[in-house]
Amino acid sequence: MPSPVRLFALAALLVSASALVPPGHQGLPNQPITSDDAPTTDTDSIAQTAGQVNQKSSAPVDAPPNADVPPTNVTAVDGTLTNATVADVASGSSRRRAVSPNVGRFSKRQGGYEQVFAGLAPGVHDASIEGTAYLTYTVVNNATYNVQACLDFCDSVDGCVYVNLFYEFNNFLLDFVFSEKSNLKCAAYGDIHGAAEKTNFGGQPSYPQPVPLTFITQSSGWAAKSLVDPTDPEGYDLVFGPTGGANNAPGYMGFAFIDKYDVDACAQLCNGRGYDPVGGVCQYFNIWRAVVNGVPTTYTCSMYYLIADESTAVNFGQGPLVVTLSRGYARKNLVIDGGFEGFNACDDFCFAASDANWIGTSPTGGDFDATIFFFSTFAKDGNGSALLGAAFGDDTDAGTLTPAKPIATKNGANYVIQSFFISSFSGTALEANAHVDILWNGVVVGSTSGFVGSYTPTQSVNVKGTGSDVLSFHGGAAPAWTFIDDVGVFEL
Repeated sequence: MPSPVRLFALAALLVSASALVPPGHQGLPNQPITSDDAPTTDTDSIAQTAGQVNQKSSAPVDAPPNADVPPTNVTAVDGTLTNATVADVASGSSRRRAVSPNVGRFSKRQGGYEQVFAGLAPGVHDASIEGTAYLTYTVVNNATYNVQACLDFCDSVDGCVYVNLFYEFNNFLLDFVFSEKSNLKCAAYGDIHGAAEKTNFGGQPSYPQPVPLTFITQSSGWAAKSLVDPTDPEGYDLVFGPTGGANNAPGYMGFAFIDKYDVDACAQLCNGRGYDPVGGVCQYFNIWRAVVNGVPTTYTCSMYYLIADESTAVNFGQGPLVVTLSRGYARKNLVIDGGFEGFNACDDFCFAASDANWIGTSPTGGDFDATIFFFSTFAKDGNGSALLGAAFGDDTDAGTLTPAKPIATKNGANYVIQSFFISSFSGTALEANAHVDILWNGVVVGSTSGFVGSYTPTQSVNVKGTGSDVLSFHGGAAPAWTFIDDVGVFEL
């Protein structure tokens, strides 16, 4: 037999439950539903780190020509300098796509090239470019100053938009080892550089000593006349750009510097960014080039759990740093109306078991055990949300909520499901038994349980698409109600 203390506690719960006004009768939550202030872009940290990073390089003295273009590297993460591959940094993303090296980078239009600067006179010591986004180099026939051969080489290199052509003297490997037997170097870059970046004057030992050091002559620069927009990365849509303003937006998660302007690399970093405890997965990134004192310096990927747009692209730079080539990309959500904002059958308060985008079902004998609400008081943001548990509190059955149409996935691709849950309407004690399962094709892949005091993101395990998949949420047992908002299915 239960103890008197236990009986008293049960009686108190019954009194508390009987005093509740259920959600379906426009009852108010035990505590107001509030949202934490979302952090905004840390522009100071980005600017400070841009002053520390060094991504400039030139064609090496001691490496053979025609090396493969290296993959994009990460040079800083959240203010800490590093030198790592995108795959290593984006370790949370379970799938690595095999992509063309040119995906997401600058591309040339069919408009030819123009000279950016000329080299100094023959015989006068000059300097080659040390700049960002170095790709690879070749040597061309040095019988003449062979500009066209160098431009043809740029055409053959994915992502090349600029070349630096120069003679390098006293390089033993060029003169005697490499098969081309030419000292006319053609260095390819993925960004455009000016004469101010001619800072490599040679001076390296190459021949057995004592012999004069390497030196450079007739260093000229040639750039593509115009550029095309990079291809949208898989799973993302272009929101704006290019502009001269970077986002200063809410939902900021952090930033990374990469060594090339590569939107596909930014997308992988966003996909692999760890879950934010308030905002969940990364859903948006802003890529832009930092030009410091007129010189390209680094390429920034700022990541956000809220989708931004051009209205917040108001960071034009700080001090000598100028923002250029800023673009914003939003991650595609495969769930139609995941925020339930499509349900707008009234101006203030109403609910229904189903609408054009969602279907709520109750077991036999149940009544409105899965519903969609228009009521800003219940919503994470906006007006729409969904409820599991009898809206009128007249049964304790679990309901099921599912999109009206199957999720249009790619067969064999990996995805993650995210939804925001709150189980606080009835207070701590009555919500203790709250429970909702996330199901993918009928299999439980995630859940939430117990009292949840504010809208909290919950992610499923990684799931695999079949091309047409059924997502559903099952649970709720009034008065242990659970509200759902901002449902998403994102490709990894």
